[in-house]
Amino acid sequence: MIRRAIALAISAALIMGTAAAQEQPAVFPTRPVKIVVPFPAGGPTDILTRVIAQRLSEIWGQPVVVENQPGANTAIGAARVAKTPADGYTLLAAMDVTLVLNPLASSNLSYDPLKDFAPITLASKNTSLLSVRTEDGPKTVKELIARAKANPGKLNYGAGIITTRLAGYLFNREAGLDVQYIPFNGSAPTVQGLLTGAVDYIIDGAATSLPLIHSGKLRALAKLNSRPLPALPEVRPLAVEAAIPALEDISTWIGLVAPAGTPRAVIDKIQHEVARMYADPIIAERLERAGITAFSSTPAEFDAFVRKELDRWGEVVKESRIRLN
Repeated sequence: MIRRAIALAISAALIMGTAAAQEQPAVFPTRPVKIVVPFPAGGPTDILTRVIAQRLSEIWGQPVVVENQPGANTAIGAARVAKTPADGYTLLAAMDVTLVLNPLASSNLSYDPLKDFAPITLASKNTSLLSVRTEDGPKTVKELIARAKANPGKLNYGAGIITTRLAGYLFNREAGLDVQYIPFNGSAPTVQGLLTGAVDYIIDGAATSLPLIHSGKLRALAKLNSRPLPALPEVRPLAVEAAIPALEDISTWIGLVAPAGTPRAVIDKIQHEVARMYADPIIAERLERAGITAFSSTPAEFDAFVRKELDRWGEVVKESRIRLN
């Protein structure tokens, strides 16, 4: 009986040990980690991800590599990460476009944002700007509206993601403007389009435009939320400048996700490290100077946030009739 009891105890311990090993990897990471950014280099998502990757590399003693894979409004990079092994070694820097607006505006999306990914943490809530060229652009939002109304159908506006395109749609609709939309593949090409005269105004995240605004080449007419923007303290909300309540709080946001099924211990470790680095004033200041507002969350909070955003934007996408394919 004693031998049988010992055998059963050993067997139970082995089973429990196997389960624990599956849930609690002994060490992570033991090799390089990759974060896929589904945009070209130079935009807000790329800037933020490289800051995170550098600090994680320092903490873990393992390379954390950023790989840019733009295309199809982030869907190419997202679909690729969704199919990688669920071990935490390939992550995705996902945006509102990836997890909310692609599912709402696409009919044949190659991934499911709620089923194919495990949320890790929100990483930022960024301020978008309505910007023009300093040389020949209007000096105020009211002047822009007046110029567009005096030239119906002749002005162009640009945006690099569907979130900022929808913000432009709301602005143009509420202000009664007849303008043409010019699409760009990400933030950096959008800003370049404004600089070269391809468009007359853009709505885009602050990070890419800030150096050009500070150098005097671009002018920010308004921001698309009421949160403080220390890099441009004089810029006021578009909802105030244009008296349009519908534009009171529109933010682009970025988060980290992993393939569904990634061990919870790995998810929690990454989330903890991001939250800890954001508590470092050096990191916070570095991101602030770039126009990026650091923002972390628990995985559960991030999941709830995404579901709320799906509800929020559903009607706007339906009304705009904007489709991505």
